[in-house]
Amino acid sequence: MRLVARLPFLFIAGRIYGPDQVGRFALAVVVVELAALIATLGLKRGLAQALSEGDRPAVCVVWDAMAVALIASLIASAVLVMVPEVMYPNSPIRGMDRWLALIVFATAWSDISLAALAYRRNVKATVTARAVIEPWTISIAAWAFSFYSLRDGLVLSYIASMAAALIASLIPFIRSYGLPYGWRPRPSILLRLARRNAPLAGADAIEWGTRNVDRFILGVMFEPKIVGIYYMAQQVASIPGKLKTSFDPILGPVVTTALARNDKEAVAAQIRQVGFWIMAAQVGLALMGSIPGEAVMGIVGPQFVAGTAALGFLLTAEAAASTGAVSESALVYIARFRNLLISLGMLGFQIGLSFGLIFAMRGVGWPVNYQAAGPALALLLSVGLTSVIKSNFLSHLLKARVAGWRWPMLWGALAAIVVGTVFTWLPRRYEWAEVVFGIPAIAATYLFVLFRWALTPADRALFKSMPKDSAAG
Repeated sequence: MRLVARLPFLFIAGRIYGPDQVGRFALAVVVVELAALIATLGLKRGLAQALSEGDRPAVCVVWDAMAVALIASLIASAVLVMVPEVMYPNSPIRGMDRWLALIVFATAWSDISLAALAYRRNVKATVTARAVIEPWTISIAAWAFSFYSLRDGLVLSYIASMAAALIASLIPFIRSYGLPYGWRPRPSILLRLARRNAPLAGADAIEWGTRNVDRFILGVMFEPKIVGIYYMAQQVASIPGKLKTSFDPILGPVVTTALARNDKEAVAAQIRQVGFWIMAAQVGLALMGSIPGEAVMGIVGPQFVAGTAALGFLLTAEAAASTGAVSESALVYIARFRNLLISLGMLGFQIGLSFGLIFAMRGVGWPVNYQAAGPALALLLSVGLTSVIKSNFLSHLLKARVAGWRWPMLWGALAAIVVGTVFTWLPRRYEWAEVVFGIPAIAATYLFVLFRWALTPADRALFKSMPKDSAAG
């Protein structure tokens, strides 16, 4: 749903605004999103533990979290408004550029509201806010504001989408938890909550940085046009990553509950099964996006085809990162600081490798679009190595296997590559057929192998139980 809703925005941004404006917007958003993530202080995942262990009413706990996020958001926004050059390091400040920072609190509050709802197993609110309201609002607003200003249109559309997502998050949140009657902010509790979640906030910031520092590096090393092309590839590739993010609010409470019982085998089993489903889906999406990569990038505009190589690396990176990302869902609760050190070390490795690849390719005279793919390759190598390290570390702590890899995924991928390659041999005038017919053929081939040979009896039992559970609900 998020992919379908996001495609119109990518098409409008690419075709109407162009790569230069998209590049400036992409750099500003990367800073604003980091500020919003830091402002949540790790409560997207830490809130589940606070609610499960707290002796105060749930409404007080969640509004404590909202208060902490609001204070941190206001501080972050003030800094960015006063120093907007942080958001626009390679272009002059103009129009409404600096005021984009005022939307930080909306993103932070929306994230915490949805995390609180997910603790009560309300995933529908997250789907509505993140997969329907937010992407469709930014798509419609980008088109509407293009008649007002091509300079400020993308900024205004982003502000509108975040405000709409906040409203869509707060309405079910207040219905579920209620207004904070009788609640009073307690500075000591707020400080303790922020301090306790500092490792989680660090882990969230580092995980986010792993996915977005490449964009900032490109902003430092290249003109906005190059950043805009890369951003489009990154947006398409980010869709598989949302799968893992969607599991976070549910996986967190399940893991914390099992840990409270000291049931390590249950934690490992959950990580193993969820890891398989996420990895399997991400591999499938990577095949669907990278095999007909030129056709996919051409949808948003012919000038964006130069980002095809980056798209392939980024999609593969999402699949390679899945095991490490799911393992981290448990590590943040049982080995917070060691997990943080691993993440910090791998982020440093990724940054150093990104600059190294860019300078190496620049030194031998490779084209700029090849150089711009260097950070994507660095991301792939970094997250792949991180997955190996974190899954092995978690397996050691739990004394059980946690990796979700199953060999039939490889056979399915090879079969899908053969089928997809046939469609890429079509003449250029039939490039549309790669998307219309090639992508469904790739998906069907991969899924057939997966459902025929990869599913375990437990997976099949899950499918069989879904209609009955639905009817019971």
